[in-house]
Amino acid sequence: MDDETRYEAVCSRDARFDGEFFFAVRTTGIYCRPSCPAVTPKRVNVRFFPTAAAAQAAGFRACRRCRPDAVPGSAEWNVRADLVGRAMRFIADGVVDREGVGGLARRLGYSARQVQRQLTAELGAGPVALARARRAQTARVLLQTTELPVTELAFAAGFASIRQFNETMREIYAGTPSELRAAAARGSARTAARTAARQAAGGIPLRLAYRGPCAEAEMFDFLAVRAVPGVEEVRGPRGGRTYRRTLRLAHGTAIAEVDECGGTRMRRISPAGLVCPADRGGDGGWLECRLRLTDLRDLATAVQRLRRLFDLDADPYAVAERLGADPLLGPLVAQCPGLRSPGAADPEELAVRTVLGGPPERAAGLVRAYGKPLDTPDGGLTHLFPAPAELAGADVPAPVRALCTALADGTLVLDAGADRAAAERALAALPGVGPRAAAYIRMRGMGDPDVAAGVADAWRPWGAYALHHLWRAGIRPQGDVPGAVRDPDGAAARLSPR
Repeated sequence: MDDETRYEAVCSRDARFDGEFFFAVRTTGIYCRPSCPAVTPKRVNVRFFPTAAAAQAAGFRACRRCRPDAVPGSAEWNVRADLVGRAMRFIADGVVDREGVGGLARRLGYSARQVQRQLTAELGAGPVALARARRAQTARVLLQTTELPVTELAFAAGFASIRQFNETMREIYAGTPSELRAAAARGSARTAARTAARQAAGGIPLRLAYRGPCAEAEMFDFLAVRAVPGVEEVRGPRGGRTYRRTLRLAHGTAIAEVDECGGTRMRRISPAGLVCPADRGGDGGWLECRLRLTDLRDLATAVQRLRRLFDLDADPYAVAERLGADPLLGPLVAQCPGLRSPGAADPEELAVRTVLGGPPERAAGLVRAYGKPLDTPDGGLTHLFPAPAELAGADVPAPVRALCTALADGTLVLDAGADRAAAERALAALPGVGPRAAAYIRMRGMGDPDVAAGVADAWRPWGAYALHHLWRAGIRPQGDVPGAVRDPDGAAARLSPR
């Protein structure tokens, strides 16, 4: 897109581009999302930025009306395999907060200076500024959804000091932490009641935003038939289910709950200033989520991993435009708009489950034998999935042992920003893994939307979405070749089209 096209999107308040770019107004010093309901500024006063961090680095404050920092992430970072794309995935996963810029550079295989130069040149902000924007967003969520003391909250969000926390919040949101919390408390009685109900249910209540239509029922179907007992479960009737799972994180553990929305929900503020109901997922929306963490420093990382699991940063408009023109896929795309390509909350877990093979109950046996039990079982959740180091020397099938040994000693890396092509080659070289399993792990475990489907390039860069449409319809990909991705247990094909 050029700037004139971006301005047209701003004039039409096009929510399709929320998170894909941001615009700032020189005369007000504020930056917004494209769908902001405020009066459209004159073109001469508008600047465009690829990230919220770039707008903040240029001295602009976040709009209080459209909350531009709360939009879905750009799908570009999932597609790109270059230094910038990999760096953005690592930063979103909290690598800079945990390991600093030096740790980020080591994971990328470049010097810290090269990483700084490349990100600044392309995004207008370096890794520190990008991580700072992420910390500020986490802090705002905690301020407005919990009663945590401000001091505890600041360190939970990843800030090094209270002074740094106060200065950052004042600069980005034009208000002190206390003012931001008070503003949230002044919301409508309905909003307050809803928040209180979510908090009473346990955990930190969050909304996981997405753009465009979202085939929630199909996504929950996909996860339900693959849920590993003890680690995952899906409760409730279709249309109102809750997906629950345990998470192993850098500082502790978590239990996550994500709700399926079966009907309409309240949408963003309209240009007229009214909150309007909208049809299910037609113009973007959110999934309700609750997180119970043993260490609040893991909040942002847990959110990002759930976003990858549910593929919430996808661009369904771009997918539909590309795949909808295909004679085979066009009717399938029209039948199920917004079909996602679910990822994984833990890439290493997904790899072990894929190589182990068989139904979820087989992986559940592995969990019971080697997984760490929760201190207190929670419904059907009883264990954490065993880490690779715990399985490398265990009595498990030889391919699983070889995989876990490679993961434990660092020979194989499946992190969010790892080199996907190199990881797929390393996986395919392991005994008992093979190219199909390696491609499936690349698609789901590493969130690659451009995995080849054993067909012509006409579906790229959205081969993963093409496969999900075919699996859902029970159709085997044309040109099935040794490297083509297959659904390992055939579960997707067993789901009849709806």
